[in-house]
Amino acid sequence: MEQFGTAVFWLALGKIILLNIVLSGDNAIVIAMAARSLPADRQRQAIVYGSAGAVFFRIVLTVSALTLLALPYLKMIGAFLLFYIGTMLLAEEEREGQVPHHGTLAAAIRTILIADLVMSLDNVLGVAAAAKGNVTLLAAGLVISIPLIVFGSSLILKLMQRVPAIIVLGAALLGYLSGEMLFADIAVQRWLLAHLPSHDWIVPGTAIEMSLPGMVGAAAVVLCGRWLATRLRNADVKKARCRKRA
Repeated sequence: MEQFGTAVFWLALGKIILLNIVLSGDNAIVIAMAARSLPADRQRQAIVYGSAGAVFFRIVLTVSALTLLALPYLKMIGAFLLFYIGTMLLAEEEREGQVPHHGTLAAAIRTILIADLVMSLDNVLGVAAAAKGNVTLLAAGLVISIPLIVFGSSLILKLMQRVPAIIVLGAALLGYLSGEMLFADIAVQRWLLAHLPSHDWIVPGTAIEMSLPGMVGAAAVVLCGRWLATRLRNADVKKARCRKRA
């Protein structure tokens, strides 16, 4: 109990709270984007199942955080999965041109769970680094993340319904995270140190650092998503014409 009275404990807890606000927001965005493709009565179910999945993955990953940190190619695989998810979510949204109501609950939950698994890894590793082996702080990180994901998903979903442009920003964020995650993999760290020791860009006049791989990933997801949406729309038009002729 003595640890609760130390400044070190409360500083670490503050860092974990800030990390959770930022990183749990990523999960909330993906849950909201996937739930948006469902009828209104199914959206709540997707949010509940998706949030439960995020919490489950965080519990499992917290237990094995140090082991996972040493595995090469893990973040690389996660980066490609995030890129794919961001591209497909944006493509499906822009393909419709409006809120689609034909998505299935199972498909939405599958998308959410894959993204949850990938992004929970980054969250857990960040919290584990801040906790420095303190089990109480690790547990606090898990508890704090639950309401942030659940209520954050509902809030972002409502914002997306009012401001559809947020969907593009959400997809770009997934692309940014994929670029960052790719270059954070220990399998490429040695190559980076030799060929690209500095891959961050500092915003002029500020102390804000932006990841160049992340920025490339964000732009690539938006461009690929819109290109794929155009291809899908053209394919839909051709199918419609064939049906009319038949």
